[in-house]
Amino acid sequence: MKTLEIIGYKRANLGKLESRRLREGGNVPCVLYGGNEQVHFSSPLILFRELVYTNEAHFVHLNIEGQEYQAIMQEIQFHPVSENILHVDFLRIADDRKVKMEIPTRLVGQAPGVVKGGALVRKRSALKVMGFPKDIPDHIDIDCSALDFHHAVKVGDVKMPNLVFLDPKQASIAVVEVPRSAKLSKETAADAAATPAADAKKEAPAADAKKAPAKKEGGKK
Repeated sequence: MKTLEIIGYKRANLGKLESRRLREGGNVPCVLYGGNEQVHFSSPLILFRELVYTNEAHFVHLNIEGQEYQAIMQEIQFHPVSENILHVDFLRIADDRKVKMEIPTRLVGQAPGVVKGGALVRKRSALKVMGFPKDIPDHIDIDCSALDFHHAVKVGDVKMPNLVFLDPKQASIAVVEVPRSAKLSKETAADAAATPAADAKKEAPAADAKKAPAKKEGGKK
């Protein structure tokens, strides 16, 4: 997995006002966890582009005023309206300790259901895994070459050496669905087939009434 470098500067002051001031200056408030003590620092926003806006996972080499750490991005907070980065949490890692990460999925292969007009739908854009840093990939390929209509690749179908998958085994990753237009066509055809049958049932009693002989009225002799 590729490692990206983030340069940081220790924060002398904490609190909401200081965090706001940092953001207004183009920086991101951050915290590094996993050691004997938390390290509060800030980093230029521009350094996070390749780390955040990507379809691959990365390790992070943190350089905080000369002190270096190996880490992963554990959590990120975005502004609910502007979607600007508000805060980032990092977690220290070591080669001899297993870590938990979310690894992006990548759909590969031509699904037969898609050839027939279906739509390949991604249900999970990332999978939670646990393993030693050396065994964790930057993405996970999901083979869709056997998917037909209403078939799915599930978490339990994915096998990778030395990795434990933490999502439910029955959770779907990718599925081929019937297009809405095809569903509507089937429903229209079913309605069209049902209409003549219903009309025939309505006409049958009327035809029987015409065939039935009229009853003679009894008169006085």
